[in-house]
Amino acid sequence: MVFHAPQIERAFVGDVLFAGSIGRTDFPQGNHDQLITSITQRLWPMGDQTVFIPGHGPESTFGQERKSNPYVRGT
Repeated sequence: MVFHAPQIERAFVGDVLFAGSIGRTDFPQGNHDQLITSITQRLWPMGDQTVFIPGHGPESTFGQERKSNPYVRGT
């Protein structure tokens, strides 16, 4: 579940996306392709400038992750 506050350009993404990484998909019912699709089709449209707050670890922006995150770079 993701909470988006467009008026302050923030998204609370839990364990979906991290600075430099993505959520785990090795648990039962995990699906790597589905996670990547969710990130690219649901999070990226929120805008490159949107700061996301993950479940743990540092904040980042969607734009920064699109450029540097090896799991979703270039998507």
